[in-house]
Amino acid sequence: MAERRTLRAAGAQVLLAVLAVLTTVAQATAAPASAWLVPAALGLASTTAAVVLARCAARLSGRAGRPWRALAGAGALLAVGQVLALARPGRDLSSGGVEDLPVLLAVPVAVSAAVLLLPPRTSRRVGTRVLLDGVVVTVAVTLFLCVLIGDLVARTPGPQQGLISAGYPLVGAVLCGIGLVTLTAVPEGRRRAAGWLLACFVAMALVALAGALGRASSGTASAGAASPVWGVVTVLAWLAMLGAGLRGALADVGAHEQPDRRALPLRGGVLAHGAATVALLAVTGGAVTGRPLSAGEAVAAAVLVVLTSARTLYWAVDAAALTRRLERTEGWFRALVHSGDAVTLVLDAAGRVTSASGPVADRLGRGEEDLLGCVLVDLLHPEDRDLLDRVSAALRDGTPDGLPATGRLGTADGSWRDVEVSGAAPAAGRRTDDGLVLHLRDVTERRAGHRELERLAYTDSLTGLPNRARFMTALDDALAGAARGRRSCVLLVDLDGFKAVNDVAGHDAGDRLLCEVADSLRAEARSGDLVARLGGDEFALVVDAGPDEALALAERLVARLDRTHRYAAPGDPDGAGPVLRTSASVGVAEVVAGADASATVREADLALRTVKAQGKNGVRASGEALVEESARRSRLARDLPGAIARGQLRLVHQPVAGTAERRILGVEALVRWDHPVYGPVPPEEFIGLAEDDGLIVPLQRWVLETAAAEHARLVAGGRDLKLGVNISVRHLQARCLVEDVTRALERSGLPPRLLMIEVTESVLMDDDERLLAELAELSALGCIVSLDDFGKGYSSLAYLARLPVQVLKMDRGFVSGIDTDPRGAALVGSVIDLGRTLGMDVVAEGVETSEQMAVLTALGCSFLQGWLIGRPVPADGLAAVVDGFDPASLEGPVPVAVP
Repeated sequence: MAERRTLRAAGAQVLLAVLAVLTTVAQATAAPASAWLVPAALGLASTTAAVVLARCAARLSGRAGRPWRALAGAGALLAVGQVLALARPGRDLSSGGVEDLPVLLAVPVAVSAAVLLLPPRTSRRVGTRVLLDGVVVTVAVTLFLCVLIGDLVARTPGPQQGLISAGYPLVGAVLCGIGLVTLTAVPEGRRRAAGWLLACFVAMALVALAGALGRASSGTASAGAASPVWGVVTVLAWLAMLGAGLRGALADVGAHEQPDRRALPLRGGVLAHGAATVALLAVTGGAVTGRPLSAGEAVAAAVLVVLTSARTLYWAVDAAALTRRLERTEGWFRALVHSGDAVTLVLDAAGRVTSASGPVADRLGRGEEDLLGCVLVDLLHPEDRDLLDRVSAALRDGTPDGLPATGRLGTADGSWRDVEVSGAAPAAGRRTDDGLVLHLRDVTERRAGHRELERLAYTDSLTGLPNRARFMTALDDALAGAARGRRSCVLLVDLDGFKAVNDVAGHDAGDRLLCEVADSLRAEARSGDLVARLGGDEFALVVDAGPDEALALAERLVARLDRTHRYAAPGDPDGAGPVLRTSASVGVAEVVAGADASATVREADLALRTVKAQGKNGVRASGEALVEESARRSRLARDLPGAIARGQLRLVHQPVAGTAERRILGVEALVRWDHPVYGPVPPEEFIGLAEDDGLIVPLQRWVLETAAAEHARLVAGGRDLKLGVNISVRHLQARCLVEDVTRALERSGLPPRLLMIEVTESVLMDDDERLLAELAELSALGCIVSLDDFGKGYSSLAYLARLPVQVLKMDRGFVSGIDTDPRGAALVGSVIDLGRTLGMDVVAEGVETSEQMAVLTALGCSFLQGWLIGRPVPADGLAAVVDGFDPASLEGPVPVAVP
């Protein structure tokens, strides 16, 4: 609808322009058709304008459309006058006629449009100054027109012509005064529409003036030359009047219903003074040139001088009142500013400080005189130079996302203070290009506390290095830099021999060693590198360089950390202590764009594990580590099927002791692989290969038969020991375990009661009734079923109660640290209580210190396994270990309270 009204108005304006061209050409060429063409064109233009004005008024609701409906009525009266001019026989447009009556009636209707444009009486503020401005303009225009056309009016023949020639200019003057009052008194939202209405009234006054001059000159000697000119001016002013009215209707948004702030009538006062000056200059010019001054003109000039003087006096009174108000407001503002803890700065468009209020010296470290005239950006830290841009963007977008903004401001003594822009506003009110008003707060102490908390959250307490969280943040930044083409690498550093330092020299020596390593890493790393401690004896670096420089740094680290140490043993602070050698293994991975942090760390860790597997104290990059790892896995998978036939597999046995019986009660058979190329292969490596390649059943079948045969010979020597054999869940799923166990027992002659089948708790994840039946059949056969590594992974206590399990073997992770960790000890105690409640024996694996044994004994754990009890030994040496076991070793230190 709005677009349609705009198109109609545009079409009407185009029509007015076309008619202006046609009538101008017709009158300029004195065409015979101009006698009817001019009134016809004006009638058509007035009718079109009246229709479009009525349509525009319809879009405004309520009272808002009344001014333009009244103006549409005035346009209709003007059209009626032109129709009468066409209908009058023997029409002569240079003289008055009946067509002037509708035109004169259109004037008060147009005046009513101006009155209706004013706010309602309840909110109307047409003060004395506004009315005085209107009167000044009216008198000034009247005086100017008297000077301009007074002589012509005096020579105009006939009273009717003289009245018209004098009345039209007077009407124009009144319209100008009313239009000025309207422009000054309307709210801000309708001021543009009022401006166009004033232009419409000025054009109407010009129509009246040109018509008066045309009729006055028609009876003079120069009528032949002057009348066409004034006719053209009259028609053009008429069309301009209609066009201004259309523009005003389109510009009106009906904002008079919104509250408007009160302002000084500046526009009206300026226009009034301008009009009075022009009129008085016209009178003065006429007097200088010898033109006689009439009594009416003299009176009008005197009245105009008095009115202008009164208006000037009002200006002086308003200025004095405004000055007092500004002084009072400024006093309030300064009191408010100085009573707070914020500093208020006023910046000009160039960013210079033009005013500073508040506790400037206390908060900013600079005196007020030092700040004035300084460019604020020059005082900010180089990294915070975009502070003002961020504040300006927040104001421009109208969103508070950019505030509060914090930066560092230089003080007079050269230090920096953290300041926060807590508020900002344009210095010129609604204009945003004339500077800013900023409210600054000194947040140095708060930021210092924040930085200290951040340091604690991202710093390792022992070494002072960044911790794992800070390392991951730096790695994320490196990944973002890699996306922009910046190269960087990750180094993982693991100490070799650190456990021996802890075990022999004590934890204090281990802590000192970690601090020494941290210092060495700091010394070798460059300024742009990040050195972090991930935990334990593992460190990491994010190196701002490519692989070549990273590998060179890694080689330097290995060389520097390869050394011997001598620490006094615990309890012997004055002793020299043993000589302990430590070294470092380093894995290197390049940070690649598109990868994630965890994948990059995994690559570096793979390289690190490759170094460890090849003898430690070296460097490997992730690429070569992947190749070597892949080649190693392929070779092991290829050689594993023939390892049994070639005699590369062997069994070792680790004893299990009973604290109540004070002797060895059983052994666990553990398989080992001595590879001809790689040497000893960890069980966790080749067992996983066997499971993946479907070799686990024949491998464990060999283990069962070999272990049963070796154990049967041990039992035949008069030793009552149980044998534990680890069984993979894949063997259970193959549904041949019972058959394989039966065959091994028959061939070896070992009693079933001495064989303990150990399955990992991963069997709990497979809620299969057939697996349950398989274990139940083994139990019915007389074998003991044990749940190995209990607590390491998935544990379902509800399903545990259904399994035919007689023994729980706690994972070594439970035992580690129970002598110093009360929570760990409590967890172990709960497992022991659980086993006792379910009627199961509980075996603690990984017992390595007498302190751990003392805590386990105090908690009621009756069966222990670990290096403290005995290391794994071949079958031929097992008899000596069992027979030579010292029961006193189970006594341990003095019983301790559970931590």
